[in-house]
Amino acid sequence: MKILIINGVNMNMLGIREPDKYGTLTLKDLERNLYSFSFELGVDIETFQSNHEGEIVEKIQSAYNNFDGIVINPAAYTHTSVAIRDAISSVAIPAVEVHMTNINAREDFRHNSLIAPVCIAQICGFGAESYKLGLRGIVDFLKTNENPENT
Repeated sequence: MKILIINGVNMNMLGIREPDKYGTLTLKDLERNLYSFSFELGVDIETFQSNHEGEIVEKIQSAYNNFDGIVINPAAYTHTSVAIRDAISSVAIPAVEVHMTNINAREDFRHNSLIAPVCIAQICGFGAESYKLGLRGIVDFLKTNENPENT
């Protein structure tokens, strides 16, 4: 099983950007933790980060026939990107949206996700742990749907 983990705009600034909200963990630290966790789960992951909407769309499109699931933190694009939403829909790969902060407890404009309706779940508010919850969730979902008798 292969899972693509995508981080959107400004996520490369983890550890520097608003440490009161996001902590001091860097993106490289987060990715290292996720690779270790994926080993525990027995799955392969690939991580990707971009500040450019089109690059994120192209990465999602390239996942078609190459990945079983997607864990995505679209970051600020959560609230604005029809393009990312449409890319997820077009590849028909199960996806989980994750956020380190609780977007529903922040500014009003952050309460609306254009991405969540095309995902199987949204996890937010658990800091870096949101990624592990999302990864475990997508793996469990995929295993259950591989073996329909488990439902």
